[in-house]
Amino acid sequence: MTEENNDDVQALEPPVFRLQKMYLKDLSFENPEAPDVFLAKGEPMVDVNLGLKHKQLETEDHYEVTLAITAKVTNNQTEKTLFIIEVEHAGVFLLKNIPEEHMPAVLSVECASLLFPFTRQIISQVSVDGGFVPFLMEPINFHALYENSKRQKESQEQAQ
Repeated sequence: MTEENNDDVQALEPPVFRLQKMYLKDLSFENPEAPDVFLAKGEPMVDVNLGLKHKQLETEDHYEVTLAITAKVTNNQTEKTLFIIEVEHAGVFLLKNIPEEHMPAVLSVECASLLFPFTRQIISQVSVDGGFVPFLMEPINFHALYENSKRQKESQEQAQ
């Protein structure tokens, strides 16, 4: 009877989703063709790569989520690199009383969505500090990325 009561108490506890800490793990800015790129004519071409990692920490109910973004901007006429920004921006999240089947979505969608505006601001400020106009990334639909990734995994598993 005691075990049943404990299960009932846990079921009644509300889920906890809290950002505990945000921090930069890595930041790099390269301007390899300066100062020539500031004088060249042409429009910028942008190539952005996004990575997302998450892991459970040793402290119970704490997870680290890391956004890794690489943005390479080149001149469309000269094809010279204007700048390259690489950033790994992370957060520690307290996730408690969340059903296990929902954890992948919470980590990949909710946590990433909370971090992204801050990561975007860091990238924008670094581009300004590098002598360029603010580099403003478009908003990212992490839910759509998560669903696409899930579908790809399922189709790969079916193919095997």
